[in-house]
Amino acid sequence: MPARRTITSSPVRHVSVLSVLTVLFVLTAAQARAQTQDTPAGPRLFGQVMGAISDRYVDSTSMDSLYRMAAYGLVSQLGDPYAELVSPEELARFNVQIAGRYAGVGLLLEDHDGQYTVMKVFPGSPGEHGGVMEGDQIASVDGQSTSGMKFSEVTSAMKGQPGTTVKVGFRRAGIAQPLVFTFERAVVHIPGVPFAIMLDGGVGYVPLQQFTEQSGAEMEAAVRQLLASGAKAFILDLRGNGGGYTDQALKIANLFLPKNDEVYQVRTRDPEPEVYLAPAAALVPRAPLIVLVDGNSASASEIVAGALQDHDRGLVLGTTSFGKGLVQTAMPLQGGWLLKFTTGRWLTPSGRSIQRPRRLGTDGQLEDIPTDTSLAARPVYKSNAGRTIYGGGGIFPDVVVRPDTLTDAERRVQDALAPFGQSAYLALYDLAITLRPGLTPMFTYQPAWREEYWQRLVARGVKINREVYDAGSSYVDRVIEYRVARVDFGDSTAARHALPRDRQLQEALSLAEQGHSQPEIYAKAGS
Repeated sequence: MPARRTITSSPVRHVSVLSVLTVLFVLTAAQARAQTQDTPAGPRLFGQVMGAISDRYVDSTSMDSLYRMAAYGLVSQLGDPYAELVSPEELARFNVQIAGRYAGVGLLLEDHDGQYTVMKVFPGSPGEHGGVMEGDQIASVDGQSTSGMKFSEVTSAMKGQPGTTVKVGFRRAGIAQPLVFTFERAVVHIPGVPFAIMLDGGVGYVPLQQFTEQSGAEMEAAVRQLLASGAKAFILDLRGNGGGYTDQALKIANLFLPKNDEVYQVRTRDPEPEVYLAPAAALVPRAPLIVLVDGNSASASEIVAGALQDHDRGLVLGTTSFGKGLVQTAMPLQGGWLLKFTTGRWLTPSGRSIQRPRRLGTDGQLEDIPTDTSLAARPVYKSNAGRTIYGGGGIFPDVVVRPDTLTDAERRVQDALAPFGQSAYLALYDLAITLRPGLTPMFTYQPAWREEYWQRLVARGVKINREVYDAGSSYVDRVIEYRVARVDFGDSTAARHALPRDRQLQEALSLAEQGHSQPEIYAKAGS
């Protein structure tokens, strides 16, 4: 076992810039020609190529340009999907955008081997109003194809001054032609914890949308509020949470893990791993805890879920998480350049690597999250109490519960409405505002609203076959009920209305109500 460097203070934020001293060693063309046979093969080859191009290439090219091209080429050949060399001009544009003038569409994107995929659509954002869905892929921005564009170029192109517009094309599974929406950029305020509510049986429910700079404080406030209201058990919902600041992951795990429990490790080229420990006493050391994850739970979400699972402090329920376990460092270089590349891997306390290898399938899409049949291929680990847990990338849940899928009829009506995303949303919004005066938060859905929605769709020019609309009425009803609750009464009310149809949350609530301790929860779940 290698030695361990124990860290009890807040970790370095791997998403922030690290200051380093960079020493550049370069060979001039003249030096290259003067090399002897004693020079190693790599530098000799590089020097010969540089010398030949500098002297004889048909178009005159400055040595400065050649070195820049060589630097870009080196980074691109690393095989690191997260490696990027950022020019001073690109960096300056990014700094302007974040200096109080940033506005965008409100989408959390992930780079899936060049497929820029929507991991989350933030509530109240232009993206939500426009009908963007999780899983959509960015095909173009303002008419320019994203094929071959860097991730930073795509995200930068979608940002700008509030009130300006951007036209974005999306690829959506099952729809042949890209969907093109025009958004008006807006400042999107994204709380880490949008709400916290008490469910039946004294179970506190806290959804965490992402790990922002204040997520630890927001989560602590939410948990304290629920404790004051008599919460006896907790459900932490990390579904759809693509990650963020890892120091906030340490704080949030520490709400449930005792002081000095290991939360995660970082393995770099250094033989000694960095080991991050819970720095303080736990706020909730014993109350039963269930953690919800899915295929869009990534990065910091996986650090929290993995630590709680390894220490037998939280039962993980749902589907296998995304598997984003690589640490990126942003390194400033001389002349205003910035180099971003992978410098380490995150491991759970038991030594499981969070990173899962992935490749594009024959259809050009990333292959699905592994199913139960892949368990035999996963390495086996043991939790602190000796429970069997699985490695192999991502966090494999203790209890696998898959969300309900759409029927064929529901899928058809969803696909039929997709090209009219903004008009369909506005029709729903108008309906919700009209209904608001006569409703209370726990209203009962009225089937007559479906006909009202249809009339509003027609009035806005949405062309959809009435038979398709009626056949998919169960989907239409769910969308209307959720949107009316959301627009009229907010996120927490919308969550309560969605609860009866949330299979994963229902299963978690049932287990939380049955178990009076964490070991009892595991026993009830057969874990």
